[in-house]
Amino acid sequence: MEQKKVAVIGIGSIGSMVLWQLAKKGIQAVGFEQYGIAHDRSAAGGESRMFRTAYMEGAEYVPMLKKSRLLWEELEEETGYNLLTLNGGLMIGPKDIDEIKNVIRSIKEFEIDHEILNVEEAKKHFPQHVLREDEIMVLDKEAGYMRPELAVFAAAERAESLGAIIHRHTTVEQIEELNDKVRIVANGENYEFDQVIVTAGPWTTRIFPELKENLTPKKLVMTWYPTSKIENYQPDKFPVFARMTEGITFFGIPSLEGTMVKVASVDTFGNVEVPDKLIRDIKLSELKNIKEAVSTYLPELRPDPVRISVHMDGYTTDGHAVVGLVPGLKNTFIMGGYSGHGFKLAPVMGKIGLDLVEQGDTEFDISHLRPGRFFS
Repeated sequence: MEQKKVAVIGIGSIGSMVLWQLAKKGIQAVGFEQYGIAHDRSAAGGESRMFRTAYMEGAEYVPMLKKSRLLWEELEEETGYNLLTLNGGLMIGPKDIDEIKNVIRSIKEFEIDHEILNVEEAKKHFPQHVLREDEIMVLDKEAGYMRPELAVFAAAERAESLGAIIHRHTTVEQIEELNDKVRIVANGENYEFDQVIVTAGPWTTRIFPELKENLTPKKLVMTWYPTSKIENYQPDKFPVFARMTEGITFFGIPSLEGTMVKVASVDTFGNVEVPDKLIRDIKLSELKNIKEAVSTYLPELRPDPVRISVHMDGYTTDGHAVVGLVPGLKNTFIMGGYSGHGFKLAPVMGKIGLDLVEQGDTEFDISHLRPGRFFS
């Protein structure tokens, strides 16, 4: 029986993991990446990302997150790289908002190791944070931080060592299904595959323009702040955190290089009309909300950022990704629109990509991610 040949378009956060899983299973996997591997033009830049298990976005993600953690560890073992550090995570906000309710529901349904702290307990154990009287702090002991650029590099490198091929600096210009095959035109060359998985991030609508009403590239801004008490922000003393307070959602990562602390807004900074022309300039006035949040709720940090980086991701209108077979097609799958919370899920999405290629389905519940809700 002839071996199946599968293309992966976009070797970033998700595509690198899909390629790794395909190659690991012995499938002929070929990746197309318009830039270099682990570039910083999309959602994988910025030194660190959070890994959370008690999930603000909904308890339906927890089974995938638990599997993702195991796959992070598997990739570490196969490559020798340190990619995921579990130093705990704090979910902070008023106890009656949906996001905190989702965290509590996740904990109860899936027995996540945790502690729930009131204002006084939070002040005692994590004095770096200032809480309001109506807020609680949930310590997710199965949370931590990831190293995104290194993770993409590691997955792609491992995939190549297992036999995958990556065409770097190669732009896919056309995808067309012909009978039982899929033809790809990239940098003017023709390629033929049995199946294609599109993991193009903010460039997804270039391939599927019919998604433009429901999937939009948006700008993300990461900021880092100095402190004279950097010893209080080391990974063993300062868990990662995500917080929803007074209309702003922001997150933080401990100091990884020893001089500054990453605290950034989850809110996006406008649409990106042309992803190839991402404008990285940021006006200080655009940072007003995050600076005020740092000043008010993390008073040991000086609220003027000493480092700023700009990235982008594809956001859907309902905040959930688009994963599955493209409606009306037989051999083309889409995995995109992760809306700012996809990186922690990347390894399990690689496994789901493999499942879709092999079986047309997956053991994981991805019904809330079905493409049909956006494709007409």
